[in-house]
Amino acid sequence: METKHYFSYLQATMQKHWDDACMVNLDGTSPYTYRTLATAIARLDAQFEAIGIKPGDKVALAGINSANWGMSFLAITAYRAVAVSILPDFTAEDIANLVAHSEAKLLLVGPNVRRKVDLDTMPGLIGTIFLDELSMIHAKEEATITAFNEAGAAFDAAHPEGIALEDIHYPTDNMDDLALINYTSGSTGNPKGVMLTYLNLSHNVHYAIYKIPHREGDHVLSMLPIAHMFGLMFEFLYPICEATHITFLTQQPTPTILMKAFAEVKPYMILTVPLVIEKIIRKSVFPVIKKPWMKVLWHTPGIKNVLRRKVNEKLMNAFGGNLRHLIIGGAALNLDVEQCLRDIKLPYCVGYGMTECAPLLSYSPWDVYRMHSCGQPIDGMEFRIDSSDQYNVDGEVQVRGFCVMKGYYKNPEATKATFTNDGWMRTGDLGVLDKDGFLYLRGRSKNMILGASGQNIYPEEIEDKLNAFHYVVESVVIAREGKIVALVYPDYQGGLDKEQLRERLEANRRSLNHHLPQYSQVSAIEMVETEFEKTPKKSIKRYLYK
Repeated sequence: METKHYFSYLQATMQKHWDDACMVNLDGTSPYTYRTLATAIARLDAQFEAIGIKPGDKVALAGINSANWGMSFLAITAYRAVAVSILPDFTAEDIANLVAHSEAKLLLVGPNVRRKVDLDTMPGLIGTIFLDELSMIHAKEEATITAFNEAGAAFDAAHPEGIALEDIHYPTDNMDDLALINYTSGSTGNPKGVMLTYLNLSHNVHYAIYKIPHREGDHVLSMLPIAHMFGLMFEFLYPICEATHITFLTQQPTPTILMKAFAEVKPYMILTVPLVIEKIIRKSVFPVIKKPWMKVLWHTPGIKNVLRRKVNEKLMNAFGGNLRHLIIGGAALNLDVEQCLRDIKLPYCVGYGMTECAPLLSYSPWDVYRMHSCGQPIDGMEFRIDSSDQYNVDGEVQVRGFCVMKGYYKNPEATKATFTNDGWMRTGDLGVLDKDGFLYLRGRSKNMILGASGQNIYPEEIEDKLNAFHYVVESVVIAREGKIVALVYPDYQGGLDKEQLRERLEANRRSLNHHLPQYSQVSAIEMVETEFEKTPKKSIKRYLYK
């Protein structure tokens, strides 16, 4: 089946649901119908034109999940400009660096970013727009603000009732054009800006519409970072094209906030990372079913079905009562937790993806999903395992197909290293396939740590900063029980005893965290007695340290 452009889907949905609600923030602000969404897109595009933004120009977005973020992304890509998504949790220095690296001409910011960045340090921008009010708050020239405001006023005067349905003409002939640069890191070294085309995005939308079908009246909660592909694609772009009402969680997704939001939104689909579902099961289920007498009843014929059904009902109610798809991705799921999910017949599956593929690579619906796998390659994608026997011998997973990125923006070295000579993309992950094409990951050769809300955490970046402190010889940053911990081999010859070293390292930790986003801050430093073991190339054998 030929891939349709996501704007084709969106325009068709607008024709059927013109006056239906489509998205809102959890607190009730920024409610949109498809009519007001189309009008807001057209208005912002008119303002882009008035201030000199051209198709192909880069427009950066840095803000928390919100309806205006989603609308702005659609406006940028409908204008044929290139969206640049930047995590709002990045430091002010990182945001400025990525704005400069992307060559963005315009920046749209949410309130938390507005408070911490110095817009005067970004001379390449012609202006900055505040997402909450869609107003221009800073510009290189006063005339830019004037032109922006006048274009908005002129649009409002010309369309007092909003635009007409027949006036919508979104671009659908640009599948091979660059749509999005998605930064996977805030590094000041060689940041990796993943270049994704309209085909990459559209194929993900196209696949989801056919494989994760919605029903009339379905709702979804946007809680994963919308600046990352997992959240952008499956909690916004696919739902908005499929007439699914989206509620944006505009605050940190703590367990209490999430449970309240689930009860209010009643989502049909929940996307999460393993850490979240593991916490829920370990906190709410394991304390009961791991008791000695319950272990027996849990496996006793007849009784076990009653017990498991009650646990299922409790969790389904906690998730809002309408859950049909619990999709887990980003890392391996704990085996005990997965067995529990299978026992209670929760409609879960584990998928596999990466930013470089916009993001989906493999998925199978929960009713055909096989335990411990990551599903089968999605339509339009091929897998191969770089080993002597892809069914029995672990090797690197390599992929090609409609979802694969163009490369890394202004980083030809990294792009070349990511592709084989015959055009397959190296994922950096190790795995095997079964005879039916289900993928089983065996480990990650990359070192990326996945944060609780889906953020990518790169330990090398933290280590680089930590190693610059006094009394730190070398370090390894790891994830342990959902927290970031730094193992440090200190300078035992520096004149301090062990207690003094611990005090100094703790001071280093506090200072380090001032330079890190909240989600990647180090919770503790542990001293090790000997140097870390190394390979012949003098690289630390990271896999030895947990």
